[in-house]
Amino acid sequence: MLDGSAAAVRVIVIAHNIESELIRSALLDVADDPAVEVIHLADGIPSPAGPRNLGITHATAPYYAFLDSDDTLAPGALDSWLTLAEESHSAVVIARMEQESSGAADPLPPTRPERDRALHPVKDRLPYRSAPFGLIDRERFAGLRFTPGLESGEDIVASAELWFSGARIAYDRTGPAYRVGGDASDRVTAARRSLAADFAFLGAIAATEWFGLLPRSARRAFGVKVFRLHFFDAVLARLTDDGVHGGLDAHREPFARLVHQVEELAPGSLALLSRRDRAAIDEATSPTGTPETIMALLEARWLGGIDAMLTRNPFLSMHRQGPRRTLRDMVA
Repeated sequence: MLDGSAAAVRVIVIAHNIESELIRSALLDVADDPAVEVIHLADGIPSPAGPRNLGITHATAPYYAFLDSDDTLAPGALDSWLTLAEESHSAVVIARMEQESSGAADPLPPTRPERDRALHPVKDRLPYRSAPFGLIDRERFAGLRFTPGLESGEDIVASAELWFSGARIAYDRTGPAYRVGGDASDRVTAARRSLAADFAFLGAIAATEWFGLLPRSARRAFGVKVFRLHFFDAVLARLTDDGVHGGLDAHREPFARLVHQVEELAPGSLALLSRRDRAAIDEATSPTGTPETIMALLEARWLGGIDAMLTRNPFLSMHRQGPRRTLRDMVA
C-alpha cells in the first residue's frame, strides 16, 4: 500500500485479538514508518466488523479503503481509485477484484457492459458485490458501520447501504486489482456455521430504517441476489458437510422458512429465478428431495439450456434481474 501509491497514504493496522507487538514485529521496519499506525482491539469476537469499525473511527483522510489480512493490492490500485473518484465526482469506487493465485477476475457485480461511472444499484445489480472493497468517501458516509456480532455477512448491510444511498458510484473496471489471497477460506459460506448464523444479516437489514423505504425494484434486486449467491451456497454446504450440521433432513424446514423470509423481505424475488433454480429450491425443501438430485440441479444451474434461461413465468425471463440478462452481463 505504501510502495505502490503516489498519493499520500496512511495505513491503520488493527491487531485484532492478538498482541500489538506481535504484529509490529511482523511488520519489521515498516512498523516505524510514520504513515503506519498499529491499534490493538481485544473484543474476543471472531468477526471483521469490530476491526473495520475501529479503523473507520480512526480514519482521517477524505477517503478510506479496506485491505483484509490475506489480501494484497496491485501496485497503483489506490491511485487508480482516487483518480477515478475525483474525475467522476464519486463517493464510492468499486475495485476490480481478482484471485491472487490464478488472476481470475471476479465477475460481480454484473453491471451493464462497459458501464463504469454513475452506476445504478438496480440497473447495475450492485448488491451482488457484498464486500465494499475500493474507495469510500469518509465524510459522505460518516455513519457507515459494519454489523457487529454476526459470524457471517457482517459486510452485507454496510455494502447495501452504500449501493442504495443515492451517492455517485464508479467502477474501476480495468485498473489495478484488489487481489484476494488464497488463504481466505474463512470467507466461504460453507464454513461450519449454523444456518441462522449464516443468514442473521437478513434480520439486521430488515431492522434498518432505510431498507423498508426502498422501492420494490431495489428490494427485489437484493432478494434475488440473496437466493442466487447465499442461499444456494448454504444448501451446497449442507450437502457436503458429512453430517456436521445434521445432514440435509435437519435443514429442510429451516430452508423453507428462509425462502419465506427472503420473499417477505423482498417480494417478487422468487419469480425472477430460473426454472432450474426454483427446482433446486423445491428439492431442498421437499421431504422427497435427495442430496444427489439437489447436487445435480445445483451443478446444472451454470450449464446453460432453456431451464437456466427461463423463469416459470416466461414473461419475466427478460427482466433486468432475471436469469438471462444477469448471466449475460456476468460474462460480458
